[in-house]
Amino acid sequence: MIVTIVGAGRLAEGIAVRVLAGDHRVRLADAEPGKADALAAALSARADRDSGRPSPFVMVAGVPEAIAGSDVVVLAVPYPQGRLIVRDQGAALSGVTVVDTCNPVDFSTFDSLLTSPGMSAAEEIADANPRAQVVKAFNTTFASALVAGWVGGLPLDVFLAGDDTRAKARVAALVADGGMHPVDTGPLRRARELEAFQLLHMTLQGPLGLDWASAIKLLP
Repeated sequence: MIVTIVGAGRLAEGIAVRVLAGDHRVRLADAEPGKADALAAALSARADRDSGRPSPFVMVAGVPEAIAGSDVVVLAVPYPQGRLIVRDQGAALSGVTVVDTCNPVDFSTFDSLLTSPGMSAAEEIADANPRAQVVKAFNTTFASALVAGWVGGLPLDVFLAGDDTRAKARVAALVADGGMHPVDTGPLRRARELEAFQLLHMTLQGPLGLDWASAIKLLP
């Protein structure tokens, strides 16, 4: 698959590492000049270290160019940038699987979400462009855990929520190909609970001394 990642921060890096581990192609786009190029160079250097050859699977482009022909578009940007991006791209995202990764946390208090009651960031994105097939994923996984692909010797659980069955299956395949475990939580409205769950997970980092290296895992 061709996976476009909009954003080139730490979360984008973690997702890109997993996508490349599954032998898929990555396109990077970021509004900050040079940021996507720097991440592409780091990913290629990592591939060179791990396999002994540079990765031919990473390219950098502007958002419209990166989206064109993509199978999956991952929004690895802070809230509410994802909503603005899907609105601005309009028909270019028609029928495209769009992954929302954000957590709409109010960082001024670190005690609440910025979305209105009964709404999630993922649903706001879907409302901003009903032609896109929005899936919530990767919002409960920290960047360092994604780079490693596991925590505590166990593969990461990646929780998914979405209304389109095919789009969700496509994201689940990406997750599994990257060595992780997809967990289908149901329709897109379940993103409300996933976003609230991750707020709790984030607030526990300091009190429990987890250092942003923990993961949420379901065990039988």
